[in-house]
Amino acid sequence: MSNTLVHSQDALRITEIFYSLQGETRTMGLPTVFVRLTGCPLRCVYCDTEYAFTGGELVSIDDVLEKVAAFQPRYVTVTGGEPLAQPNCLRLLPRLCDAGYEVSLETGGAMPLHGVDPRVVTVLDLKTPASGEMQRNDYDNIPLLTATDQLKFVICDREDYEWARFKLDELQLAERVSDVLFSPSHGTLSGRQLAEWILDDKLPVRMQLQLHKILWNDQPGH
Repeated sequence: MSNTLVHSQDALRITEIFYSLQGETRTMGLPTVFVRLTGCPLRCVYCDTEYAFTGGELVSIDDVLEKVAAFQPRYVTVTGGEPLAQPNCLRLLPRLCDAGYEVSLETGGAMPLHGVDPRVVTVLDLKTPASGEMQRNDYDNIPLLTATDQLKFVICDREDYEWARFKLDELQLAERVSDVLFSPSHGTLSGRQLAEWILDDKLPVRMQLQLHKILWNDQPGH
């Protein structure tokens, strides 16, 4: 690896770039290229991408665009780790948009959204009490969300559900974003139980299961 690339303003540390079905969000089930950036400041108890905390490979943004284009996708998701932990993520996003892709950004909610290209659909994860990282939520991000963005809660137990229900009302989230997503923590809370709570309370949210885990049983690269 050349020193030029290491110090380039156009380099990112990448864990993997792969083609799969989107497992979550409103584009669930659609073929998507995932660009997984390395590194994350959070340590959520249910994290399923710990392999992306360290390592990775320095890749120029031009090379990322070339690898993505090889799959001829319509949808591209930039994820992590925490993609916004790398400042050059803000340089990658507009390049992907300019290339004509429908781009989404999956972020853990602890990093500021300032500078994210407005063409990008932000999927922001508000951390619940059981995540172990609730104190890291940056609520200054909420006013930056738009009607095309999405907001996600990973629910581990009834306390998480009640907390998320309170935030839904307190922050008027259903009126702010296109979708509020409630997802049961895989292997911790049953989908049926979460579905019953949502129906009992008539919440204006979209419940989702993690399709990729159902199909590929947590295999990296899917």
